[in-house]
Amino acid sequence: MRKRVLLIVGPTASGKTQLSLRMAETCGGEIVSADSRQIYRTMDIGTDKPSSIEMETVSHHCIDIKDPYESFSAGEYGKLARKIISEILARGRIPIVVGGSGLYIRALVDGVFTGNFRDSELRNGLRRKADREGLDTLYNRLCEVDPSAAQKIHPNDQKRIIRALEVFEISGEPISRIQEERTEPADFVPQFWGILWSRKILYERIERRVDEMIQSGLVQEVEKLKEMGFGPEHNSLDSVGYKEVFAYLEDSIPFDEMVNRIKRNTRRFAKKQLTWFRRDPRIRWIELQEPVDWDKIALRIVDVYNRP
Repeated sequence: MRKRVLLIVGPTASGKTQLSLRMAETCGGEIVSADSRQIYRTMDIGTDKPSSIEMETVSHHCIDIKDPYESFSAGEYGKLARKIISEILARGRIPIVVGGSGLYIRALVDGVFTGNFRDSELRNGLRRKADREGLDTLYNRLCEVDPSAAQKIHPNDQKRIIRALEVFEISGEPISRIQEERTEPADFVPQFWGILWSRKILYERIERRVDEMIQSGLVQEVEKLKEMGFGPEHNSLDSVGYKEVFAYLEDSIPFDEMVNRIKRNTRRFAKKQLTWFRRDPRIRWIELQEPVDWDKIALRIVDVYNRP
């Protein structure tokens, strides 16, 4: 019988960290982060990483494994996380995957395309074409050569549009077909749980989260990153919370506007996360209201997990 793995998903500020910590303490589990920004060192406040005490209390994985200038793909995450999960299971403990990165979750559970179709010159040429003629030109081309992929990619998602066209130009085959043929699912049974709030409460939680980040020193954290030579041109820092603070530090926007933009963009990001996860029928949603008894919810999930 294949081993089962718990996965806790949901939008930012939904309480995934609180729930996963209670679960790990309840069942002797270890947490595997599926957050595409918590993998980076020195990016602590803006990614809302677990505290040092929390990480000492419960074993965490896939946090602080890369520097901000390093790239890290969903495919690489999938391979690393599968290896870590295998090791956790071998120790007789329960892996608890926690995060809001839908692409990381998909790479882990369902696998991703692993072909080596890459050409930096072609990729840079596509970027220049997008700059000259507009991203619509590339998206229309993708609709022609790979309508299946185009349906799954947002017309403004330049990175994925260019990647799909790069694979097609090199291989002569649509990336959707290659992914379908070469994707390998994980060798464990995933048990998905999603955290769901009303939009009003979720947005209130986001507002509080942003205020707490500012009070905890988010601006100072970004100042240090800037002194180290990092900026929004790095993919790791071209993300909500960081890019707005960089704009403030460069005198592009005032402080209050920076805070408002972080809150607005975080709300938009949360909405995208929910849209992604709601497409997955495997997720069992837990509808919450405040105040929350996280211990009770953790016990409920662990009880279901332990059933034959």
